[in-house]
Amino acid sequence: MKLQQLRCLKAVVESGLNVTEAAERLFTSQPGVSRQIRMLEDELGVLIFQRSGKHLTHVTPEGRQILARAERILAEVDGIRSLAADFSDERRGLLRLATTHTQARYFLPPRIDAFRHDYPEVRLQIEQGGPADIARMAASGEVDFGIATEGVAQNRERVMLPAYRWHHCLVVPRDHPLARTPPADLAAVAAHPLVTYVHGFTGRGQLERDFRAADLEPDVVLSAADSDVIKAYVRLGLGVGLIARMAYEPDEDADLVSIDARHLFTEQVTRVGFNRGMFMRGYMYDFLALLAPHLTLERVDRALHAADQKGVDAVFADVALPRY
Repeated sequence: MKLQQLRCLKAVVESGLNVTEAAERLFTSQPGVSRQIRMLEDELGVLIFQRSGKHLTHVTPEGRQILARAERILAEVDGIRSLAADFSDERRGLLRLATTHTQARYFLPPRIDAFRHDYPEVRLQIEQGGPADIARMAASGEVDFGIATEGVAQNRERVMLPAYRWHHCLVVPRDHPLARTPPADLAAVAAHPLVTYVHGFTGRGQLERDFRAADLEPDVVLSAADSDVIKAYVRLGLGVGLIARMAYEPDEDADLVSIDARHLFTEQVTRVGFNRGMFMRGYMYDFLALLAPHLTLERVDRALHAADQKGVDAVFADVALPRY
């Protein structure tokens, strides 16, 4: 069994079983990838993929288990390379992040700026997506850290560190009735058409649960993944905007009024997720500390050695998370 065979297996699955695309990812030929997969199946004595003619149709149950182990092996190989790079030059490298638009646009910039000041020779890569995309990229090793708020499926191979708390606010034009009489309860909010996040983004799931708990059905007339898009349509008069408080910028949004909604909606927690077996380079620890001061090397290492997510949460049980 060769590492190249495992890389071909992983690339084919990540390419949606498109062998040509997998070959392009690996800078090799389509016949070469097909040959490596066949050699691996012959050696193992099991089919990893079901086929229809020359086309791969799906991953077999045995193939899924083999893929999971292959991903762990390749992650360990990457860890060995990172370890060697850390010993050779701890101030050079690559930091790959996956997060939502709100985090990338409003929370991360000053932290990234500080990190770049400390590590000017570490390259940065930021991918944007929903929680499912972020979890997939972190699990596959495409990124080092996934930063998200919405619930991401937990498993024993992933560590989820609590970073900070935040709340929502309402945004309305200055002549809107709510600008003069802020809502005292959710019923006063539900009386207006709403413009907010799409499902799976920036606390939308919890917003819906809060409305249901009050036996209310909000009239969401427009949904978007981007806070700036939400504010743009609030300006057009489509409805009351419901956004993350950090996404309201007093200078740029001076034509809108921000209304505190922390008494109306459940507070949110943003977490940083990564694979348990990932090798943590020195600059990665420093980046986590820039995200949140309680994410110290000592606490992060304790979390890495916790048996499960409950154990991780216990490491931070006495921490008052920052609020934004």
